[in-house]
Amino acid sequence: MTKPRRGPLMPGEPVQLTDPKGRTHLITLRAGASFHTHQGTLSHDDIIGGPDGNVVRSGGGTPYVVFRPLLAGFTLAAKRGAAVVYPKDAAQIVAFADVFPGARVLEAGAGSGALSCWLLRAVGEQGTLVSFERRPDFAEIARRNVELFFGGPPPAWQLVTGEFGPGMDADDPGLADFDRVILDMLAPWDCVDATALVLAPGGLACCYVATTTQLSRIVEALRGHGGFDEPAAWESLTRGWHVEGLAVRPEHRMVGHTGFLVTARRLAPGVVPPPRRRRPAKGAQEEDR
Repeated sequence: MTKPRRGPLMPGEPVQLTDPKGRTHLITLRAGASFHTHQGTLSHDDIIGGPDGNVVRSGGGTPYVVFRPLLAGFTLAAKRGAAVVYPKDAAQIVAFADVFPGARVLEAGAGSGALSCWLLRAVGEQGTLVSFERRPDFAEIARRNVELFFGGPPPAWQLVTGEFGPGMDADDPGLADFDRVILDMLAPWDCVDATALVLAPGGLACCYVATTTQLSRIVEALRGHGGFDEPAAWESLTRGWHVEGLAVRPEHRMVGHTGFLVTARRLAPGVVPPPRRRRPAKGAQEEDR
């Protein structure tokens, strides 16, 4: 599951095509099929059987570089249901949530399966990823994307079409003792109790939210629960650079705000977190009216 594919490009594989202007296209190879561009038609048969890193030409003579896609490119170009987690955020989740080989991870909000792919590669064949997705249409898109990238159903993955949170079966032995819980949903504060229930002591909760209002609510919900250490919150920005000889400058466009990340560690049962020593800013808390 975690080993990269090698050898000739084969039917059923996704490949990334890049034209001379740097524009990319993700296609799935099919014998006898064609990819139509403004520069002419490109036959899949010209790609199938060739090496990774090949160059093929369209009917109009335009050269296209052909590679098996990296996971970052695949997740941005694959079919979407829900919005995908950007590679820069997925990398931060894997790193700062410390998702390690062999870990038991629960993901709430599989969406289009983008983050699921990153988590599956991180936990490896000895780990476990249980992904909840409440919408059946999104769950099916996630399944197709994950199986396309890995070349089949990953043995470490269990996709659950249903809701994670209030009303979940607390007695299910398969939903306990997780090392990590990743929440990618509109209202993760509704799932704090469920997250605490399934996390092992010392485990970590990681939340991905889009707005400052969501950020405030999830941080205060984690603090108010009483079973987590002090949450950490941040965002990351990525800026490319243009390099042509001595003409070196920042790119005019950048991947700016995509979302906020929040992490918090699960305390042992019965342990009370020490009081915060920082004084809140004036007006930070809403006054009773």
